[in-house]
Amino acid sequence: MVDYDRVKELKAFDDTKAGVKGLVDAGIVHIPEIFVTPAIIENEFSAQNLNLCSDVNIQIPIIDLDDINKDNFRRRRIVDEVGEACETWGFFQVVNHGVPQHVMDEMIRGVRRFNEQPNEIKMGFYSRDHMKKVFFNSNFDIYQSKVANWRDTLACLMAPNPPSGDELPDACREELLQYSEHVKRLGYIIFELVAEALGLEPNHLLDMECAKGHFILSHYYPPCPEPDRTLGITKHTDPDFFTILLQDHIGGLQIYHQNQWINIHPVTGALVINLGDLLQLLSNDKFKSAEHRVLAKHIGPRISVACFFTTQLQPFDKLYGPIKELLSDENPPLYKETTVRNYVSYYNSNGLGARPSLLHFRL
Repeated sequence: MVDYDRVKELKAFDDTKAGVKGLVDAGIVHIPEIFVTPAIIENEFSAQNLNLCSDVNIQIPIIDLDDINKDNFRRRRIVDEVGEACETWGFFQVVNHGVPQHVMDEMIRGVRRFNEQPNEIKMGFYSRDHMKKVFFNSNFDIYQSKVANWRDTLACLMAPNPPSGDELPDACREELLQYSEHVKRLGYIIFELVAEALGLEPNHLLDMECAKGHFILSHYYPPCPEPDRTLGITKHTDPDFFTILLQDHIGGLQIYHQNQWINIHPVTGALVINLGDLLQLLSNDKFKSAEHRVLAKHIGPRISVACFFTTQLQPFDKLYGPIKELLSDENPPLYKETTVRNYVSYYNSNGLGARPSLLHFRL
């Protein structure tokens, strides 16, 4: 009966096609049961503060990409910083990355415009068909995960076969197209730096077609009346090669590092880079795909834009496994090969907060 009631409540929420913002607009003062994260489930949660790092000065590395090609010494230093961040954290922020501030600001404003337009317009994009190039919904895994999260999302496949202009929402079409081009160029630079940090040629990961696709998830986190009872995003890793994240000034993003939660404070002009499961697989565990989450907050809306470098929506049959040049008798492969689509399909079937998907592919 409990399961039946939960499914009924999930469907009722989904059928509104108004997302979490629809609940806020309706003036709720208590969040629906489907969003309540039982503290018992997670030592991870417990009123959000258990295991929270007490040292506010601890933060993920900030890497300055300025003058990256000035000379070999400067580039080598940046490569070393990237390598250390990938091994130790799986997360870092970059500044002087080439994406203009006004492009980032306009992207945030465009996401806000999309989410704050009349419901009738947004509903036209609402879908649970994850193979569509453009769709809007709340919680992609709402019927798989144990608990719903306090956010709405606009998803747009931007490469290699982007949607036509009229498929993108009017409210943020130009912003998406412009931001996508800039972040794609930055993505190529990150792939080169990561390859060099692994001791490979700069083009190694590009030649493996790791950068062949990317899609953009624009998240909108409305202010929550009971932020201590839910999360913006449950603890998870990303099922891609890496993610470039643009976040606004509000904060709430945390990384799980050395058995404690550490806040990733927004830095003006910076973009967050976090490695995904597929890069941990390719590097044979040399680089880490770190668990992270987003807290719900009284204030808001919080807006973030995550660009996933992945080919999951493409019918590519290319197999990815630990890179052979990194293997030896002392460092045998730890994972079996998989296609990107198969990996993401397995990941999505479990929902966020489930057992780490990489474990399923361990040899």
